[in-house]
Amino acid sequence: VRGALAERLEREPGLVVVGTAGTAEEALRKARESKPHVVLTDIDMPGLDCFEAARTLIAAQPDVRVVFLSAFLHDRYVDEALAVKAHGYLTKSESPERVVEAVREVAAGGAYFSAEVRSRIVVEASGARLRTGSTSRVSKLTPRVLEVLRYIARGLGKKEIAAITNRSVKTIEHHTTRLMNRLNIHDRVELTRFALREGLAEN
Repeated sequence: VRGALAERLEREPGLVVVGTAGTAEEALRKARESKPHVVLTDIDMPGLDCFEAARTLIAAQPDVRVVFLSAFLHDRYVDEALAVKAHGYLTKSESPERVVEAVREVAAGGAYFSAEVRSRIVVEASGARLRTGSTSRVSKLTPRVLEVLRYIARGLGKKEIAAITNRSVKTIEHHTTRLMNRLNIHDRVELTRFALREGLAEN
């Protein structure tokens, strides 16, 4: 999909693909080198969590505009995309022509959301938000703790999470303890089940 999209975008007048990446870490490295105007990123990538990667990228390059592309349409994903100030969220059911349209719209300073996403959000002067505010326990978690929950749901251990996020094992243990206390869930298997129910991970 990545190769096909890159090839399709390269054929468009006025658009230049400055790089492609298979992981969020690689994307961050290439973005530092090439300074893209628009980053089109999948939500389900190995390694560093895509939302954390987007947050890191935008903090380093405030002018970059991020568009998420995903086969998944959970409210939680949409909510997190909006939280990192993404300028677009496309479903993979969109045609290549729609993706090109989205990239052009976002590059020109606008935003682009698939119809299924637009039906779930409200755009206000302060920004976009989900039409129905989240009442889940997940909404009470900080971004850092939520990130750890997603990694746990992928089956990663504390050392693996520490390596991916460039934090110490002690810090990950601290986040895990906070996570378990906030959710009142003290078992990794139950945490994974909770994450699946909340749309934070895929089976």
